[in-house]
Amino acid sequence: MELYEHLLKRESEGNPIRLGLVGCGQMGSGLVHVTGKMAGMNTVAISDLDVNRPLAELKSMGIPDSEIRVTSDPGEAEDALAKGKYLVTENALLLTQLENLDVLVEATGYTEIGAEVAWNCITNQKNIVMLNVETDVTVGVFLSRMARRTNCIYTVASGDEPGVCKMLYDFACTIGFEVVCLGKGKNNPLNHYATPDSCREEAESKKMNPKMLASFQDGTKTMVEMAAVSNATGLVPDMPGMRGPKVDLEELVNVFIPEKDGGILSKRGCVDYSTGKVAPGVFAVVCTDEPRVIFDMKFLSMGSGPYYMFYRPYHLCNIETPIAAAEAVIYKETTVIAKTMVSEVVSMAKRALKVGETIQGIGSADIFHQVYTYEEARAKKSIPMGIAPGGKALTDISRGEMLTEDNFAPDASSFVYKLRQMQDALLETEGK
Repeated sequence: MELYEHLLKRESEGNPIRLGLVGCGQMGSGLVHVTGKMAGMNTVAISDLDVNRPLAELKSMGIPDSEIRVTSDPGEAEDALAKGKYLVTENALLLTQLENLDVLVEATGYTEIGAEVAWNCITNQKNIVMLNVETDVTVGVFLSRMARRTNCIYTVASGDEPGVCKMLYDFACTIGFEVVCLGKGKNNPLNHYATPDSCREEAESKKMNPKMLASFQDGTKTMVEMAAVSNATGLVPDMPGMRGPKVDLEELVNVFIPEKDGGILSKRGCVDYSTGKVAPGVFAVVCTDEPRVIFDMKFLSMGSGPYYMFYRPYHLCNIETPIAAAEAVIYKETTVIAKTMVSEVVSMAKRALKVGETIQGIGSADIFHQVYTYEEARAKKSIPMGIAPGGKALTDISRGEMLTEDNFAPDASSFVYKLRQMQDALLETEGK
């Protein structure tokens, strides 16, 4: 039965998927409105440190105060949901314990919160969908394997670039093509040294958080997204930070191919991005050596081969995320998971850091990030992106210099650090 038909059936039976949301920012708040219009699913519980944000979203949807319960008490929360009311709470971990929720979406973007929420969901055998890709590229291997052992679903969301790229990858591989390069469009030029202050005016004009826009401009978001794709597919960055040329859509198939065939790649099987006119789309450059397939592809106006491009001109972020939640509950299927660590997102100094300074995280004025192969990152003793926030410089670190175990100490008391240590130990025993 098709997914939509399953949802219609649940709606008709009065048994919609009950979704809990952690983080009611730009992405999370939009998701609430999407599920409010869907058949067979509804966001019935929202956690945010500022409860006024979820309250404002629910009220904007016409939900009266009498139908909303604000509490962090587990018994009161379960009672409210059992009676068909909406739950709002400051306590994210409360949602991981509630029997009256079928699936959670984590949408904070903070690795510490993401790691705690995912861990507690899996411990309680509750399905978890990560709009928080930053957490996945840090500890996703450990979390996905833990989820399999406890018989629940841990997955990165559909809609964001990793999910849409994986969709193209699966499509191409299923019909026998080799994926030469899997990539995305980046909608602004790369500026490693963008800060919240440097992009504040633009951010405010777009009603964005300046730190979020800085994380787009400095490349962090692109590095995170393509690292997640790499860890899910086995494709690799062709060089540290990837190549990221300015290539428009019609030229992708001529550029993201091996050098020997006139392109820029040193090998087949890469992840990358373009700053040309590609965003908000994602693409797969594929190839085949089968003469009949080449003949048919030419007949179908796909070019003369042997390289071809599959392209999806959009990704809808939080708008599509409910699909991953529905598939997790109904089919017990994942959208994107890290099979192993193929790529690592490492931390670099955005400004000169002084010994003893405590470092802020993604989108701050302190650090930007680049993707490396996991092996190269380990050899350089680099600090993974997700465990850098809250750590301290052990020495003076120059602008543009990599944070390493020799010059930087992560906050060893953080939960995500401890989880990362467990993941590292697991991969070491596997020979990684």
